[in-house]
This record gives sequence, C-alpha cells and structure tokens, in this order.
Amino acid sequence: MRCSFLLLLLCSFMNISFGQEPENFKSIKVNYTTAAFNIDGVLDESQWGHIEPATDFWQYFPTDSLLAKSQTEVSLATDGKNLYVGIKCYGAGNNWIVNSLKRDYRAGGNDNITLVFDSFDDNTNAFFFGINPQGVIREGVVTNGGNGFRDFSESWDNKWKGEAKIFDGYYTAEMEIPFSTLRFNANNTKWGLLIYRFDTQANETSVWNRVPRNQTLFNLAYTGDMTWEHSLAQSNSRVSIIPFVTGGTQKDYEQNLDRQNNSAIGGDVKIGVTSGLNLDLTVNPDFSQVEVDRQITNLSRFEIFFPERRQFFIENADLFGSFGFSTINPFFSRRIGIAKDQLSGNTVQNRILGGARLSGKLDKNTRIGILNMQTERNDAMGIPGINNSVAVLQRKIWDRSNVGFIFINKQATGDALHEYGLPGFNRLAGIDFNYATSDNTWTGKTFLHSAFSPSTSAQLAHGTELNYNKRTFGIEWQHEYVPDDYNAELGFVRRTNYFRINPQAELKFYPQNNFINEFSFGAETEIFWRPGFGKTDHTYSLGINGQLSNSSRFFLSVNHDYIYLFDDFDPTGTSATPLKGGTSYQYFNFTGFIRSDSRKMITLTFRPYFGQYFNGWRTGISGDVSVRYQPRGSVNLSYAWNIFNMPHLDKVARTFLFGPRIDYTFSRSFFATAFIQYNSQSKNTNINTRLQWRFAPVSDFFLVITDNYFSGNLDEPSDRFSFNLRNRAIVAKLSYWINV
Repeated sequence: MRCSFLLLLLCSFMNISFGQEPENFKSIKVNYTTAAFNIDGVLDESQWGHIEPATDFWQYFPTDSLLAKSQTEVSLATDGKNLYVGIKCYGAGNNWIVNSLKRDYRAGGNDNITLVFDSFDDNTNAFFFGINPQGVIREGVVTNGGNGFRDFSESWDNKWKGEAKIFDGYYTAEMEIPFSTLRFNANNTKWGLLIYRFDTQANETSVWNRVPRNQTLFNLAYTGDMTWEHSLAQSNSRVSIIPFVTGGTQKDYEQNLDRQNNSAIGGDVKIGVTSGLNLDLTVNPDFSQVEVDRQITNLSRFEIFFPERRQFFIENADLFGSFGFSTINPFFSRRIGIAKDQLSGNTVQNRILGGARLSGKLDKNTRIGILNMQTERNDAMGIPGINNSVAVLQRKIWDRSNVGFIFINKQATGDALHEYGLPGFNRLAGIDFNYATSDNTWTGKTFLHSAFSPSTSAQLAHGTELNYNKRTFGIEWQHEYVPDDYNAELGFVRRTNYFRINPQAELKFYPQNNFINEFSFGAETEIFWRPGFGKTDHTYSLGINGQLSNSSRFFLSVNHDYIYLFDDFDPTGTSATPLKGGTSYQYFNFTGFIRSDSRKMITLTFRPYFGQYFNGWRTGISGDVSVRYQPRGSVNLSYAWNIFNMPHLDKVARTFLFGPRIDYTFSRSFFATAFIQYNSQSKNTNINTRLQWRFAPVSDFFLVITDNYFSGNLDEPSDRFSFNLRNRAIVAKLSYWINV
C-alpha cells in the first residue's frame, strides 16, 4: 500500500508536469430559433441555410494527419425545449452499409454518424446519439472520460426522434433531442462536443475535432466547444411513467411438475429532480424480455463475469459499478435478485419487490448515487428478505480526475441468524482515486476497500494501476491484493488470498501502406503470490497486434504459464478425472485473434489455441461467422471447440459450444431474434426466441419463448444425440412510456 501512496504522490506531480491542456481545435455555435422543424431527414427548412455548420472533418482511420476524403456537415439549433441536429454526409456513391434496422446498432462496419455531448463540460461523462443512412437511431452514455471501450455503453435508452434520407452521393439526417432526456448544468454556456463518422465506401473513420490514433474515438479529452447563444433554462421537474403488464406460462418437464401460469403488473417512474439529478422508482420489476447471456466455455477455476442487461440498473451504472477493478468489483448489480436455495444449495432467482435510485450531478464537479432494492422472503427455500443499499459520492479534482467513496449494506430483514442460520448483514466501505491528465497520456487509479460482516472482521482489498499512453509506445503497471477472508457479497471478486502484479509494455508503428495500417509489439507479465506460500501462478506473454488497411484485425501471442493447484481440478471442464491438488504445472502455448473486414457481407472471427496444457496438450478454436442480409439483419454463428489430450485421462476429452443467432428486422419497429446455444459442458441446448414490436417511442410489446433441452454427452456415442425437453416458458410483456 505504501507503493500506491507513492504513485498517488507521483500522479500529483504528473498533473503539473504532463497535464498539458489539449487544444480545442474547433468550436460550433448552437443557434436559437423559433421556427419549427419537421423531422423527416430532409434539410429543407429555411433555418438550416442560415446556420454555420461544423465542417472540415479529419481522418482518424486510416491516418490521423489528413482531412477526411468524405466530408461531413453538422448544424445545431435550439428552440429552448429541444436540441436540433442537421447532418449531411458525403460519399463516393450510394453503396451504404446498414446491418440492421434495429435500434442501438454497433457502429463498426456500418455507415453511421455519432454525436457525443459532454453536457457538463467536465471531460468525464457524456451522452451520445447516432443515426445511419436508413434513419436507424442509437443512444447511450460515455463514462470515466471515455478512456477505454469499457466506458462506452449503448444500454441507456430514452425518448427522441431521428430520420434520414438517401440522395445521390450523400445522405442527410435530422435529430430532435428533448432537453428532458439529458442531464446538464443550466448555467453552462458551453458543452463539449465530439462527432465521429464511419464511411465504409471510403474505408474511412473521420472526426470533427482531431483525435490521435492512440486514443479512443469517444475520448472526452478531445472534445471541441459547443457554445449556446443563451443559457439554457432550468428544466421543470420531468416525470415519465413506464407501466408494464406481463403474463406467461412455464412447465418443468424434467421434474414432471404441473404447469405454472403467472401474471404481473408493475412499472418504473423517472423523475427529473433537477437538470442533473434523476430519481428512478420501480415496483415489482420484471426482466423477462432481457436477452439471454451469450455462453462461453469455462476452463478456469473461477466464476465468469456476465454484464448487467436489466434496464433499471443501466442508467448511471458506472457511478455504482466502476469502483475497484473488473475482477475486484465491490458492487455487481446482477447479485441483486439472486439467492441460494438453502435446501438444495442451488442458485435461484429471488423476486425483487421494488426499489429506488437517486443519481446524477449536484454540480459540475459532484456526482451522487443512492440505490435501495428490496427482495422477497421465501421460506420454502430458506431465503430471507434482503435489503440492498448502496451510497456513492464522486468528486472531480484537477482536469479529469476524481475521488469516489462507496458504502454498501446487504441487510437481511428479520432475524436471519436464528431463522435461517445466516449472518444478518454484509457491508463494505471504500475509496477510489481515478486519475487522468487533460490529454489522457497518463491514466490510472488506486483503491482501498474494506468488507465486514458479523462472522468476519474488517478485511482490506487494495489495487493500483498506472498507464502511460503515447503514440509510439505505452506502458502499464497494475498490482492488487485481496485477503483470504475478504467477502463482498454484492460484488464480483473472482478469487481471494493473493497478491498480483501485471506490468505491460507496447511499441506501436503506423507504416501507412496498402497492406498494414498499424501494428505493435507487446510484452506482458502476470504473477500471483499467496501470502505465506509464495508464487501460485504466472503468465509471460510476447505478442504482436495490428490492423490491416482493409480494417481487419489480428493478434498473435506466445505464452508461458505456471499454475499451482491447491485443490483437485478438472482442466477440461468435462467432469473428467481431475488433476490432484498440491501439484504444479508449467507449459508453453500459442494464442491469437483474427477478424476479417467487417464491411463485407461475411465476417469471420476466430481465436486459436495450440500448445501444452497442464500435463498434456490442448488444441482449440473459437469465434464466429456473421452473414449480413442488408438491411434486414444477420445470421451469426458462434462456436468454441477444444480437444484435450492429457496422460492422466483414459481417452481424449472434448468441449463444444455452438450458438447460431438469427436477427431479422421487418421494419424499424418490428424485430425478431432466435438464439440457439448448445453447450457440451452443461449438456444443455437453449432456444430463446423473441419478438419485439416498438409500437411507440420506447414502448414495446414482447413475446419470448424459451426452451431448454438435455443434449446428451458429446463423448458418449450412445447418448450424444439425445434431445429431451427439460423446461419451457412463454412470456408476453407490454410496456408503455408516458411523459407527464
């Protein structure tokens, strides 16, 4: 920990020495108008002709030193209630690529444009709104300065309008964004603005304000200025009510239980307390329409992380969920609504009765978050009612850094110790310091968290990382410590009782030829120690990473692994004979990642593994094949295949994961998805079919059918093709967004 405090002190000096203010190369004025706009994608309103647009876009790819070949014009206007955006995107022809008509598309490999609004002008948090040539829209949030892809989320939804129109050699678009959908400081006369565009015909990514190639497209250190003719009025209290009704039926065929019919009514309420602060309420929330998780083959000794998909937990999720590291996260919202059946020992869903969340900005420099959720008591399974509370305070310091405080209380309602033999509470208190210079050359964080409960004394977990990112090279240091008795019940902590270091270094090159656009050589070391024992794991890696001129990507790495097993462990994940605890293994292997040009109709991705594995050999490949049928959707086939040849086994072991997914958009308001997953590890095939009709803005009807089948044993020919129905569920849900 002394090392971390020295790094903190070093950060203070770096803020002076290296925190040079990046140039805001450009500025655009938001013109005030009283004229009406017809949001049809055609820029035929006379007021657009009187507005000076943002022009002279720069390339980001294939180079960041030239003006874009396909130029873009963006105009901004307001009537005091809405922000209006007029867009004109030029191109080399009309062969625009649009993968789907479904909202919240992925930007890469498509023609589209995105505007990122830093509405508090703090270079830390922002909203983004995007549109493509077919008028399909998307929106989301950028958090933590947009330093990495983990800081970009499309999960946030709100009510706004967008349309587009294709002409000969260009397309135009219009947006109408109500201020009620945004959080902002009404006293500000300047916002930060990023604009970036993907042009597949020119194989070009362009930006309005120049962004270096070694930074993300949405990095808020490189915003331009968006100035207002007048200060925005403080918005009145904004109230949105989103009621829902759901009904369905399910049957467990495996246990031969009677069919269960169910129905429910509930809903959410959103209240804009101020322009920057929002209160969300939920009663009897239902998440039956949420898409199933994409399974992966787990060959590790630890739990797999699956991201949060439930809409109520999405807004300001970074405020609650970005503490610690990804593997030492004190608050993981997916823990809420999950409990252990004390009779069977299985993990089961536990109904959420309701909850509230107050989150947002008090001022330009201060964010707060208070979350409280109550789950249901279930005596049949020995599950007490649980109250889950989280309080967060985040204060910005310097240009783009902040310090955050978090307190978590998981409290059983009732006498859990006497009624269920469970501790009455689990609590955690922590502090995080997130650091970033104004130009994002230096970034890092350090944290100290303490978890405690009636059965354990306070245990401290700690971690620090520091990154230096220049155009031609980068270095990173990370270390972390988690004690044996550390227990954050509402968090995600993969392992305990270890100290880890993870230094990395990278040299980057940009040759700018007709074949390869960029590549880098990297070295990485990861070492784990157990206090009182010594080294337990290490991975040493040398690799090359790059991007071809056609936008294909590759990564190749040679690795040396060492693992000491304290307990028996089956490294094949097939319930085969395990390796004995108290043994150690070291071995070499080759891994990689290759993705073809995402602009093509067929895109291939594969990740090979070849080499030694514990006491034997492993050959494996995973990835996906995607076929686009523009603009209606795509068929995506994900796969993972592993073959284990290990001397402690009496035969070769295999794992197989097969997951075709079909997305079809009948229109911009009617979508169908069929997702099939076969996993040999669980001997289960899951079929999830979902129909969605968006009959009004952010108002939907869902019909979801989910089947699970027992799929037999891959290594037993007599049982390989069994296909018996385990359970089936059919759910219909109707929700409607009402602005009061």
